[in-house]
Amino acid sequence: MKLTIEKLTHFTPQDTLDLTKIWPDTDITLLNARLSGSFAVFAARFNDRLLAAVQVIIDNEWNEARLIAPLVRDVTRRRGVGLYLINETQRLLPEINHWWLANNQSLGDAMIMAKFMAACGFSQEPDGWHKRR
Repeated sequence: MKLTIEKLTHFTPQDTLDLTKIWPDTDITLLNARLSGSFAVFAARFNDRLLAAVQVIIDNEWNEARLIAPLVRDVTRRRGVGLYLINETQRLLPEINHWWLANNQSLGDAMIMAKFMAACGFSQEPDGWHKRR
């Protein structure tokens, strides 16, 4: 089966289990309730399981999007899944001209995250990582 990136419109019971493994400290039920035109969850799916996900706050007025908690499950890291997730999320939202990931998020090793965001084409600024089209 092929790895696909999709915008989740609702969470199936299996999605909920998988997202709990990706974001163990997040209330997935509340996250599901937040899904709307201005809040989305994009996920990498392989063999009907979610391997990675990112939350996106979308500001349609300014054509901006804020990435929140882009994470790949530990057993899947270092295989290009995260890069594919971020690139496809941007492709699926072509109207967005400015992407931002705040640097106040606790996403693990800062050095690894810096290399990852640079690989995704983002530039580091004082308040986080930015990418403009």
